[in-house]
Amino acid sequence: MSIRLKLLYSYAAMLLIPLIMMIITAMLLVVVFRGDFQSIREQLHSGVGLFENQNVEHTFKELKRTSEKNPSILADLTYIADIDQELQLNNSKLVVRKDNALVYVSPALKDSDVLQQLPPFKHPGHPEREDAKRYGKQLLEINSFDFNYPEQHTGSIFVITTINPLVNFTQKFFPILFIILLIILIVTHTLLTYFVSKSIINPLRKLKNAMKRIQSGDLDFQVQITSKDEIGQLSIAFEQMRKQLLESIQTQVQYEENRKELISNISHDIRTPLTAIRGYVDGLGDGIADTADKKQKYIDIISSKAEEMDHLIDELFLYSKLDLKRVPFHFEVVDFASFLADWSDELDFELGKKGVHYKSDIVLPQQVQVSIDRDKLRRVFSNILDNCLKYMNKTEKTISLHARLAGARVVIEITDNGAGVDAEALPHIFDRFYRADPSRNSYHGGSGLGLAISKQMIEGHGGTIGATSVKGEGTCMTINLPQRRHKDGGYE
Repeated sequence: MSIRLKLLYSYAAMLLIPLIMMIITAMLLVVVFRGDFQSIREQLHSGVGLFENQNVEHTFKELKRTSEKNPSILADLTYIADIDQELQLNNSKLVVRKDNALVYVSPALKDSDVLQQLPPFKHPGHPEREDAKRYGKQLLEINSFDFNYPEQHTGSIFVITTINPLVNFTQKFFPILFIILLIILIVTHTLLTYFVSKSIINPLRKLKNAMKRIQSGDLDFQVQITSKDEIGQLSIAFEQMRKQLLESIQTQVQYEENRKELISNISHDIRTPLTAIRGYVDGLGDGIADTADKKQKYIDIISSKAEEMDHLIDELFLYSKLDLKRVPFHFEVVDFASFLADWSDELDFELGKKGVHYKSDIVLPQQVQVSIDRDKLRRVFSNILDNCLKYMNKTEKTISLHARLAGARVVIEITDNGAGVDAEALPHIFDRFYRADPSRNSYHGGSGLGLAISKQMIEGHGGTIGATSVKGEGTCMTINLPQRRHKDGGYE
């Protein structure tokens, strides 16, 4: 639920609940002071003021005055019956007792249990009001007063009113009910305010604490998402930001370590040919090369080492630009089977001159379309072959090429029968400056960037490159390239 809806519902509840409580309180007050709603409706029909119709009380007082001024009229049953009819209109009945005999009983009270439980005569003028009691299935309230008939006969008038149980309960416990309603009102407002504020303030407080931790450099924690409202969405965005920031810092640290390693590797790889150049230059200066042949030999070695340094710098420059995504790729859609066949013919010729047995197995259907940068893909193949030849230690040297389709991708496998790579070194051969020989002064030399550059170029084509190897038996380089997709979803 959104914060907007939460606030809307809470404000509506704060408005409606007091309104409902006020209506209930008003109804209770009406019930307390008027008895029930039937009398109110009758008063509305009769046009009399809502709080002016007190017929029962008025009739009761009139009977009491009559008993004091003219008690003889209370012996007139016709007069008594007329009074009873008025009382019955207000849900009350009349009973008259003379001495110990009931001289008049309202027809509605015939055979009622209340007639046997009327209070006894005490003294003239004595009023009696009993709390409502249940007689049979009815809840009745008895109001009475005592008087003397002429000739000193004792008399009692009883006005018996049928009470609504709810009205009676309300009249008895109105103060308690009112206090309960007031408590409910206060508790409702308090709980609504508490829970709404808690659902808003607590997540904001957590975000504030999280921000303080980030400011102090602590990113190793997780923001708890406890809701799906706007604050929950903010927490999700904050958590994503924290993760990205943590990854950025970790990447930066890794970059810094890589930079230090790169500087160390560059220094090592450049120092080796530079030291050799310096040594041969010193030899020329000291006159060690005292013949024309020796001088030419020293000059050729110096030139070779300079070319090696130049190649290393070119490789490093190319790798750096690839790593920064600053090398443009010039893609073109080619018939990949024909491209591989042409390159395979050239490779067969070049390897034949080096005494390497080459075989190819290009199992690709015609018109398999792949989007490639010809020069960069040839560079990849050249780097792989250089590594194959560099580590070839067999008398009978063999290199094979196999190409096939695997779903939506073209798979190229270049296999040699060279020295192979140790299992623990295999996952790292595509890392820059990595050599399986930890001394870095290996017999084979090289920049250590060839396969790293190849990986960058293949990934620039949207493909992957990997290797499998068995130590002492050979290595297989596997390249996967995506086919070019038709607009209708198929492949060209």
